[in-house]
Amino acid sequence: MRFALVFNPFSYKIHEENLRIVQKYFGMFPPLSLAWVASIARQAGHDVTIIDARTLHLTKQDVLKKLRDFNPDILGFMMTTYMFPETLEWIRFLKTALNVLVVIGGYNLRVYPRESVSHPEIDFGVIEHALETVPLLFEAIEKKQSFEKIPGLAYKKDGVVTVNPPQPVNFENFPFPARDLLPNHLYAEFPCERKNFTVMVTSLGCPYGCSFCEAGRTPFNPRSAKKVVDEMQECAERFHIREIDFFDYDFTADEKRVVDICEEIRRRRLDIAWACRSRININLAVLKTMRAAGCSRIYFGIESGSQRILDAIRKNITLEKIRDTIRSAQSLGIRCLGFFLIGAPGESKTTVRETIRFAKALDLDYVQFSKCLAKPLTPLWQQMIKESGTDYWQDWILGKETDRDLPRPWTELTNQEIDRLTRWAYISYYARPSFLAKALVRIRSWDEFKRKITAWFDMVCFQEKKSRAAVNFVAYHE
Repeated sequence: MRFALVFNPFSYKIHEENLRIVQKYFGMFPPLSLAWVASIARQAGHDVTIIDARTLHLTKQDVLKKLRDFNPDILGFMMTTYMFPETLEWIRFLKTALNVLVVIGGYNLRVYPRESVSHPEIDFGVIEHALETVPLLFEAIEKKQSFEKIPGLAYKKDGVVTVNPPQPVNFENFPFPARDLLPNHLYAEFPCERKNFTVMVTSLGCPYGCSFCEAGRTPFNPRSAKKVVDEMQECAERFHIREIDFFDYDFTADEKRVVDICEEIRRRRLDIAWACRSRININLAVLKTMRAAGCSRIYFGIESGSQRILDAIRKNITLEKIRDTIRSAQSLGIRCLGFFLIGAPGESKTTVRETIRFAKALDLDYVQFSKCLAKPLTPLWQQMIKESGTDYWQDWILGKETDRDLPRPWTELTNQEIDRLTRWAYISYYARPSFLAKALVRIRSWDEFKRKITAWFDMVCFQEKKSRAAVNFVAYHE
């Protein structure tokens, strides 16, 4: 079969957790999920292409022309909950023009499989991972067989959406993403310093239980150190990639595996700078090993400068441990980014000020202040449904809701106050003369300078105090 995967552009939403300017400069990332699906389908003997319309700034008509040249039998899309209506609009346009089957996947299918596949434009949905589901689906289509025994498949039977339960998969068995189908030279994220840039995922799941995170208490499913470094080596040798950001929920969850990865990187002498996400409870010895293997940045989930707030969101860390870990990483020359929440359970103007003071005292290289959001499958989502009596995200998928501010019954702050405080947090942190001077000295390239100076200017001059939708939103592109 001929299989075409499309990654469509999307606009800024009022209900997003990031401010508009932050989302604009957040990064241009490869659609890794689609690249995995492409590799899985190709491994099963199918002809595959990926059209990254978002990164290439392609219109629907541009993509249609490319698809007509490829002549696909089936189209594939990644459906996120937040961008569902926009991707559905692209599906409607392309399916009408081409009259082909459509299969969708993505995290949203785990939450709302029936609602997602209920739309007439969508024929199939992959509930968990594509590793077994996609090859079996394509075989059934080609041989005109029943779909009843395909694990993790959602499909329509007699007009009713049927969902086959998924089966566990071993992440080690995944092939490498099909990066040869992507414009690797165009990807970047806000802090990156080297080109080409890409992202990797080396483990699935997170054993911790933070109340705001959709991945909490999901099985930890890691790949081996050899498989991880094999992919890094392919990135370097085939695609000239010199910087990688590991997108694992917690790259350092298994410290022995981290050490094994680092030792293998050094043994192969890979010239790759890399970044990762980590909980704050990582020890100095592991940090030293990571730094020696090329770790240049760590993104720490700090969330708040108030111990009361940290306890309320079940973070299970202390302010003192945060200080110690950040100092240790900084002493090794590792740049530290802190993720913070504004509007968390129990939040007030006083605790927001405490958080900003704490962030400044840590002297982090980067900070990200996000508006606390009731994401699907989180305890906060359950609370929002209980308080409001409706599931906003379910109605959003069904086309019954509009983009709007969502209730935050866990805080005394209004949505407008949260927007204003989040903007103030960014400006207050990044506008310090001492920070600006240090940041300018560390800039490595013209692209990096241009990206950061324009982001700073936009935040100060053009970020609204009350979030609004941006229909003509375009992410920053180098």
